[in-house]
Amino acid sequence: MKTLQIKTAQNVNIKFTVANTFERLIAFVVDNIVKFGYFYFCIYFFNFSLFDSATGGDRWSIKALDILFFLPITFYSLYTEILMDGQTLGKRLLKIKVINIDGFKPTVSDYIIRWFLRVVDFNLFMLIFIYIVSLGLSDQFILLWIFFLFGKLVGFLLIIFTDKGQRFGDIIANTIVISLKDRINFSETIIEILKDNYMPTYPNVIKLSDNDARIIKETFKTASKFNDYKTLIKLRSKILEVTDIKPLHKTDKEFIDIILKDYNFYTQSM
Repeated sequence: MKTLQIKTAQNVNIKFTVANTFERLIAFVVDNIVKFGYFYFCIYFFNFSLFDSATGGDRWSIKALDILFFLPITFYSLYTEILMDGQTLGKRLLKIKVINIDGFKPTVSDYIIRWFLRVVDFNLFMLIFIYIVSLGLSDQFILLWIFFLFGKLVGFLLIIFTDKGQRFGDIIANTIVISLKDRINFSETIIEILKDNYMPTYPNVIKLSDNDARIIKETFKTASKFNDYKTLIKLRSKILEVTDIKPLHKTDKEFIDIILKDYNFYTQSM
């Protein structure tokens, strides 16, 4: 099983388990079943002949409506990963997700690059097919099938043989796909023991992510152990910057301790 260790700016090591090829393959299959389901639903439950009367039989208008109707399939992986925080329906089912190689949430442009380069990872055959036809070799049936299989396997071969399990789109977008199945162990590093009657102070802590909370706790523990007050001040300032909280606690240690407890209170209650 491939793993990736990242050192944050606070010198905290975070270890991720890279999603394996089988997990990604099953997620890929599930996503294609979803897309096929949408296609089947459109074909069998909508009367496309109505387009003829709606457009007056204009062939280009009908074609435009067809394209518009099937845009959800074309952009499926793009908008689901953006809206579902690095996951498609298949990835969510398999408990895997896309993150930046540095451990952070990818930007919209990262997702766009991954989506666009699926042309190379899984649809290279289409590019090769066009080239073969341009050479007048369209009658070479076996050759076409060889290139078809090769074109479909490029992404999976890269996932298998690259150190970080990256397909071409991941390499260019600087992203990886990680497994969330060890999420319980990951969460244990940020869990705080709260009393039953605990009352939170700072609701804005929900602006933090699990990754943020983990970094804060690890840095807080280290700085407190060695009485590193400069780091505590920087950590407090960063929390205030991200959350827009108006602190009610005077000391940095007390403030950060409450932040961690409040984060656990709100996230465990969701």
